[in-house]
Amino acid sequence: MPEQDEQVDHGRRTVNWLLGSSLGVLFLSIVYPVVKYLIPPKLAEPTTFSVTLPWKLAELKANTGRIFRFRSLPGIVVKTSAGELRAFSAVCTHLQCTVQYREDRQDIWCACHNGVYDLNGKNISGPPPRPLEPLKLNVRGEQIIVMKG
Repeated sequence: MPEQDEQVDHGRRTVNWLLGSSLGVLFLSIVYPVVKYLIPPKLAEPTTFSVTLPWKLAELKANTGRIFRFRSLPGIVVKTSAGELRAFSAVCTHLQCTVQYREDRQDIWCACHNGVYDLNGKNISGPPPRPLEPLKLNVRGEQIIVMKG
């Protein structure tokens, strides 16, 4: 009889182990995707410190501005009414909204909270606490190259 009790006890341990393992695997298969979704992977910052704009110099008319991608953030290039080119980070220093150029007022404007920057990137109105980050420009023939300042 003791042999039969040992077989039953061994069988119960095996069943308990299988059930416990199955529940553990089920738990991990549910929790792992949820954790991966909630914690996004870190994206490596591109190592490029310059970008060639997709527009030729002649395509940019005086008193206009255009948004472009600089690394992982937006940038803005402005051609003043006098024909000067200027480039800045297009990220507002208040709440990181994307700024835009207003031709009618000849300024750079953040629509989120009505922040205004002059054409030197200096904050002149609204809540932005700091000027826009300037970017360097290099013109080679008709190509416009923007670099980190």
